[in-house]
Order: sequence, then structure tokens, then C-alpha cells
Amino acid sequence: MRAWSSPDVPPLPVTGPAVRVHDTASGNLVETTPEGPARMYVCGITPYDATHMGHAATYVAFDLLNRAWRNAGHEVTYVQNVTDVDDPLLERATKVKVDWVELAERETQLFRDDMEALRVLPPAHYIGAVESIPQVIELIQRLDEAGAVYKVEDDLYFSVTADDAFGSVSGFDRETMLEIFPDRGGDPDREGKKDPLDCLLWRAERPGEPAWESPFGPGRPGWHIECTAIALDHLGTGFDVQGGGSDLVFPHHEMSAGHGQVAHPGHSFARTYAHAGMVAYDGEKMSKSKGNLVFVSALRLSEVDPMAIRLVLLRHHYRSDWEWTDDQLWNAVDTLADWRRALALGSGADAAPVVSAVLAALADDLDAPTAVDAVQAWVDATLGTTGLADTSDRDAATTVHRLLDAALGLSL
Repeated sequence: MRAWSSPDVPPLPVTGPAVRVHDTASGNLVETTPEGPARMYVCGITPYDATHMGHAATYVAFDLLNRAWRNAGHEVTYVQNVTDVDDPLLERATKVKVDWVELAERETQLFRDDMEALRVLPPAHYIGAVESIPQVIELIQRLDEAGAVYKVEDDLYFSVTADDAFGSVSGFDRETMLEIFPDRGGDPDREGKKDPLDCLLWRAERPGEPAWESPFGPGRPGWHIECTAIALDHLGTGFDVQGGGSDLVFPHHEMSAGHGQVAHPGHSFARTYAHAGMVAYDGEKMSKSKGNLVFVSALRLSEVDPMAIRLVLLRHHYRSDWEWTDDQLWNAVDTLADWRRALALGSGADAAPVVSAVLAALADDLDAPTAVDAVQAWVDATLGTTGLADTSDRDAATTVHRLLDAALGLSL
């Protein structure tokens, strides 16, 4: 599957510091130490509706990590999936009377357009669940050889007890897991399961549903095994960062890690697990079930500057939960107008301090709000609204323009 077009990212005159991110599994801030290219997997969309601000916040967050690594001198291998066959997609297609393949293709293209508008760097490998089925089958066979697979009727399940480290990603106790599991795709009450937390690996063919041939009979992959197979195929074990929204900590990332570690004993699935916070609207987390969504595409079609959308996202630390309001968007529009005025002057306050401050902030757990504040201080000094501009830098505007693009993804 093709990704979206990559923007031209200008080089910076300095190298950024080593990047630290918060690791959900340990609860600590850890320094990433890539051996060769930095390797990152970020879970993608299920394409049955348009990109909302919760999605955008997650992908912009990990775009900052991608950029911070590149500015620190690393090559990056970034992988993202598309769950282009799954229950929510099939249910939506049935409800709106559209072929599920057509719906998936349409919404995936809309996502591509949104990511391109927000200047999110595309993954090197953008892989659909359907095209990963051969890798999924191979991985299930490895798990079966390890004694971690069993049948419930014609469906295949993964025994979570096969992974001695199960629970180490989320840190949740069993009671919490059982409470969360049914709300996030699990089926703890299904008869025949060895453990209520065991998860589906292969769903046997049902009437009217798509299916693919396999040694286990016709069917399709479960959700978690899809991401595990794609990540292992393109990144190998022990990759640097597994990323996604905080609602994926359990069960999705816990299960994916379990699959990978049982299939490859003695090897961790990922070194670090990083998670973005949730975005609310009208007092509740944005979700399709609640219908309280703000869509990137709707704002774009109403001629809102995508850079203003991105700036709203940057003003919130990626790990925080926050609420979208229209006032934030209009404030970002005004802010960018001031920034563009400062950049248009050509010369301005010394650019070296803002370069250092922005790169340091982003290397410190992707602290975009602090980076944005540093840019604002430079803008205020350049426009003469503060007394900070003790020296003038005739190349300042060019340097800051490059910095905004390379580090924050803002093309002004």
C-alpha cells in the first residue's frame, strides 16, 4: 500500500541532542539509543470514517519523534499499518450500503490527504492488514509451534499465559484488564476460552464476510496479530519505539508484545512504548460512538490553514489529555499571522538561542509546548514587543523558517 507524499524538509545548521521519551512500560523517561536506523512502529487507522483530532494528535506526536531523531543525525525506519479489514469497517460498510473495499480505500485516501496537509512525514512502509495476511499466517504457525494457540470452535486464540512478561507493557492488574478488555475489542465471556483475557488470532469465515485461505481454514486475522506481524516483518525484534494512542496500551500493545515475545523467545518486541493522550470535545473523549468528532478534512474544506490545526496540536504536550475548542484554532490562526510577519522582516533577533531551545525541548520527551514558547519569544523580540533583541541576526528569518519546518513541521 502506498503512503502519502513526503514534504521537502530543510536541513538544520546544527545537530540536535539525543532524544528521550516516556516509556509506558517502565514509567520512566528513557533515552532512545538506535543501533543503525531508528525503528518505530505506530498503529494506524481502521478506515471506516474520516481523521478526527484525536487521530491527528497521535500522528503529529510521533511525527515530532521522527523529526527529532532525524535532527539528531539518525536515519529513521517508520512503519504504520492500516486495518483495512475488521469488524467496525465491515459493520459501517453494511450500514451505509457500500462495498467494504471501496469504503476502506476512500477513507484511507482521505487520511493520506489529511496527513499530507498536516506535513506529517510518511512511513517508509505503509502496510494494510489484507496485504499482511501471509505474514500473519506464518506468525500464527510460529505461535502454534510454541504451544500458545488453541481453538474455540473454528477460531484460533492466543494464550496470554504463554508470555511470562504479559502485563509488563501496561502494568495493569488482572482486575483492570478484565474491566477494559470488553470495551476495546475483547471477548472475555466467550465460552470455550482457557482464559478470559486470551485474544483472537484468526477469525474463521462467517457468512457474508470476507475470508482468505489459510492452513487453519478460511478466515481473517485478529486485530493484534496484524500489527505484530507487520512490525516484525519490517522492523524485527527489539525495535526502538512502539507508538500509538493511550487507549492502545491495553489490550492492543500488550497483546502485540506477547505475540512477538512468544514467537521470538529471549527477544523483546519493542524497547520503548510511547503513548499519546486523548483529545476531548464537548466534555468527552472524541469517539465515533459518541459522535463528538472534529474532522481534519472538514476544517481543511472550510479553508482553515492546516498549519493552524497543527499549531493547536503542538501547544499540548503529546502525553496530555485535553479538550479541543474553536477558540484555540482561531488563536493559532492569529499566532501564525504574527509569526509570518516576523519571518517577513528577514533579519531579527539572534536565531541561535531559539534553535537550541527548540531542539532541546523536542529531545526532552517531545515537549512541543516549550518549543512553541521559544519560537514565540523570538517572534516577540523580532517584532520589538519585548526587550529581548539585544542583537540582530540578518539571516535569522531563514534560520527560524527552516527550524519551524524541520523540527515542528510548520511550513510558513
